[in-house]
Amino acid sequence: MPRTPRRLTLLAVVVIVLIGGLAGGAAAAGRPFVNPVKAQKGADPWIEYHNGNYYLVSTSWTSVLTMRKSPTLGGLATAPSVQVWAADQASRCCNFWAPELHPANGRWYLYFSGGPAGTDYVNNQRVHVLESAGADPMGPYTYKNKLFAPGNDVGLIDGSVLELGGQRYLLGSVWGSTQNLVIAPMSNPYTVSGPLTTISTPTHPWERQDGTVNEGPEPLYHNGKTFIVYSASACWGPNYKLGLLTYNGGNPLSASAWTKSPQPVFQRSDGNGVYGPGHNGFFASPDGTEDWIVYHANDSASDGCDNGRTTRAQKFTWNADGTPNFGTPVRLGTTVDGPSGETAATPTSYTIVNRNSGKCLQVGTADGAGAQQATCTGAASQRWRFEDLGDDTSRIVNVNSGKVLDIADCGTADGTAMRQWAWLNNRCQRFQPVVTGQDGWVRLVNANSGKVADVANCGTADGTAVRQWTWLNNNCQQWRLQPV
Repeated sequence: MPRTPRRLTLLAVVVIVLIGGLAGGAAAAGRPFVNPVKAQKGADPWIEYHNGNYYLVSTSWTSVLTMRKSPTLGGLATAPSVQVWAADQASRCCNFWAPELHPANGRWYLYFSGGPAGTDYVNNQRVHVLESAGADPMGPYTYKNKLFAPGNDVGLIDGSVLELGGQRYLLGSVWGSTQNLVIAPMSNPYTVSGPLTTISTPTHPWERQDGTVNEGPEPLYHNGKTFIVYSASACWGPNYKLGLLTYNGGNPLSASAWTKSPQPVFQRSDGNGVYGPGHNGFFASPDGTEDWIVYHANDSASDGCDNGRTTRAQKFTWNADGTPNFGTPVRLGTTVDGPSGETAATPTSYTIVNRNSGKCLQVGTADGAGAQQATCTGAASQRWRFEDLGDDTSRIVNVNSGKVLDIADCGTADGTAMRQWAWLNNRCQRFQPVVTGQDGWVRLVNANSGKVADVANCGTADGTAVRQWTWLNNNCQQWRLQPV
């Protein structure tokens, strides 16, 4: 299925420019933001813009996949990290890398690399795919398939999807004497229908720094041209960078159909304090007039291939020969204009709205003040910040009091009160929003007890207490995180 945000035809661009001209000039810049877009677990990022929101997923190194959603690019930095899927017996995975979202047939397919924890990545990591229940990128998702060539289940990572000539192809990276880029035909979004073919190996000196690596292949389309942007050299060194393959016609399953650029197209900038920029994705601005790259990088030459990498994004342009010009990685802390066409304000906090009553979670100001529901007024006592703690949980901070949502006395029983308390950095004060169904509803799971935020006796009156309870999958235990 064509990926319209990344495959703007020349005609579409002309129409957009004409409309902009008739409206009175160039498109307005988006909301200002500052990199990093994501600081916690920011490696191997992927951003999708869909129906007025950006969706961000990245490597977790755990058995959980989380996603952030925001109406502005800058808002992703503080958006709640919502669990959209966790490993089950079908996937046999607990070490997730490089998730990507791709639409097809009115659903979303979430691809990721995964395998048992440990260091034997060559033999254990595989590409898997999940399928959404409907048209919401947040899911919920179910496990669909492991992706491998028929009769050849080899170690495979960094799965992506290339669409060319009406055909869908799986891209990935495999280990051999070197780490190489491969391609295979697909009969649908979750089935590989032919053998893996190598289309690129690390031949240039700049692809062999600290390690002989080609990985993270990502398709890019522009004005009828098709490219694969890939990561080269070792991710554990500062010289991780991006290279470029250009499709020159013929059978895309053949290496001869691709021409490798002799020089990298994006690399470290010591002057800007950016090291190891790589493993990227692409997205278009909301109005379709700008192209953006999202990638991870380190801020020290001694940093490694781990969760210290952060997600960054920046606009890029095109060279006269039609190839992408990614420019120089932007220094962290630099304020830049967001993607053009953003109209919403960048969220600073969220209300937590109950599905059954339509009322908002609120607290007072003192330690021990009980959590309750009340008619939504927009008051500071009903506004919350979700602060990512880097372990797939967040602390939920009340804007008015500065205190956090807490389970009374770290109780584990059904009915234990939820309250606020000063931050003590214990698991009773850590929560994980988990997708429960379509249209953005989540349950708030306490990390200590495993129980969820629940409105007592499914009450609908103002002042009804909010407590923890075993998950019953009813509307009284479901919440919407509404940006304000």
